[in-house]
Amino acid sequence: MTLLHKKEGRPSILIADDERGTREALARFLRPNYDVTVAEDGQIGMNLLARNNYDLVLSDIRMPGADGLTILDCALKKNPAPPVILFTAYGSIEAAVDAMKRGAFDFVTKPVNLDQLEILISRALESGRIKAENSELKKRLDSKFGVENIIGNSAALQKIIENVRQVAPTRTTVSITGESGTGKELIAQALHQLSGRTGRFVAVHCAALPETLLESELFGHEKGAFTGATEQRKGRFELADGGTLFLDEIGEIPLSTQVKLLRVLETRQFERIGGVETIEVDTRVVTATNRDLTAMVAEGKFREDLFYRLDVVTVHLPPLRERVEDIPPLVNHYLAYFAKENGRGELSISESAMSALCSYPWPGNIRELKNCVERMVVLTRGSLIDLDNVPVNIREKITPGISKAILGASTCDLERNEKLLISRALEECGGNRTKAAEKLGISRRTLHRKLALYDLE
Repeated sequence: MTLLHKKEGRPSILIADDERGTREALARFLRPNYDVTVAEDGQIGMNLLARNNYDLVLSDIRMPGADGLTILDCALKKNPAPPVILFTAYGSIEAAVDAMKRGAFDFVTKPVNLDQLEILISRALESGRIKAENSELKKRLDSKFGVENIIGNSAALQKIIENVRQVAPTRTTVSITGESGTGKELIAQALHQLSGRTGRFVAVHCAALPETLLESELFGHEKGAFTGATEQRKGRFELADGGTLFLDEIGEIPLSTQVKLLRVLETRQFERIGGVETIEVDTRVVTATNRDLTAMVAEGKFREDLFYRLDVVTVHLPPLRERVEDIPPLVNHYLAYFAKENGRGELSISESAMSALCSYPWPGNIRELKNCVERMVVLTRGSLIDLDNVPVNIREKITPGISKAILGASTCDLERNEKLLISRALEECGGNRTKAAEKLGISRRTLHRKLALYDLE
């Protein structure tokens, strides 16, 4: 067995062959351009694969100890998996074809044609490089758009994340509902990243497009289909083939387009505008809306059959005012983000300022919170964001009658502040839980949960 240390910038190749003449000839041929490791049989090759990473594996199919198919299986388990080229005699071509089905890059027959092998190695290394880059890109996208980027500790949010993980690998249509600014597109991106689909994530904001253009954006058009159609154009369904199409504000789609959308969802087929060719796609559809589609169906503004086709799995994002416990981690996340974006040093926030942010109802939800934190980061002179740095419009809308008690108690922690908020609201409302929930800007269900949590029943 011969071992060579990998030189900087040179691809590494493992050769596993029990025929001494073959492996030595291959090694001599490849060493001028590659970092070569030679294994005398399959078992040695397996051991080397287990301990090291290689850019390419060349292996004979029939060897003592472990055959080439075993080495192939071992290579495919590595991340990233190196491409494998197998050597075979004419009598073993059937086995080589089987190996291709199992994941081998290619095979060559013995005696090996070195010129042919050199071309094959070049193609295999390029294929491996592209796969490695795609794997790295996916990791970065997962980091940016995966569930790890969904900030919050509330039970409601953790349940949503659990549902996203469960639904993501399926092909089913997902409908995301919630108020504006709650993060519906972020959930859609997480569904795509966790789906394992290799195609693109394509977003269409339906309300931003006029009715005359929306159909062309979704399904594409042929040259000359209408005035201004100077060339053929693929629609978003085609661009998202093999991936995910996110239709934001689905309630804004006109009835005429809803008919065509229903057909695509049911048959996965459509024609471009002005075309006769039927195009088939494997596009997973995720929709989002802040409107009540059930009410729109009753009013005749949204097709009932399309509603039921979209409403297979629904993920509802509650407003920020109903998950107050998610506000502190969101604030801290955006503090760090905008401090870095604006070249600021590390910033902290006082408990009184945090209490003010937690008692504000946030009608614009996370989008409004994000903008608020960015403003505070930009306008605060020192390293501490205090109550004076909280925007006036937020301080003015803090729950009346209890803001002074909360904001003046800089030594109280968040849980005690929240408990005090609830106790005072119930007291001011004479114990009426419905009125207290309205005063606090939360749902009655959330209030019941908080009462149990703080033993205030």
